[in-house]
Amino acid sequence: MAVSYTAVVDVDGEGRNGGRVRSSDGLLETGLALPKELGGSGAATNPEQLLAAGWAACFLGALRRAATSRNIRLTSTAITAEVTLTHGDDGEFTLSAVLTPVLGGVDRSTAQELADAAHQICPYSKATRGNVPVVIDARAAA
Repeated sequence: MAVSYTAVVDVDGEGRNGGRVRSSDGLLETGLALPKELGGSGAATNPEQLLAAGWAACFLGALRRAATSRNIRLTSTAITAEVTLTHGDDGEFTLSAVLTPVLGGVDRSTAQELADAAHQICPYSKATRGNVPVVIDARAAA
């Protein structure tokens, strides 16, 4: 398989609590902070937000691909991605996710069918499959 693209990102400092993120092309550069809910300042982004953003963007591309392969014309696409960090009783941290795509031009049943197909196509979904519980709740745009 040919490599299509490799993202290169450096993180330094304290990582998720006070570190800095920099992409090799300079397009991404931001600080990191613990969210207020975890006792941090909440003054910068966090890894869960970055994962949610990447997954959501990738998932919409997969949705459009699924629609195109089925000759379905979508009039709009949007998605909310929720990535939850949980600290279990065993002391371990785990992730879970809820993806809520909202698709225009189709009914709810078709939206869910496309979302389920996208979940099979999306590289983020593939990478997390079997490791991260995911709920996909597709909706039709009003």
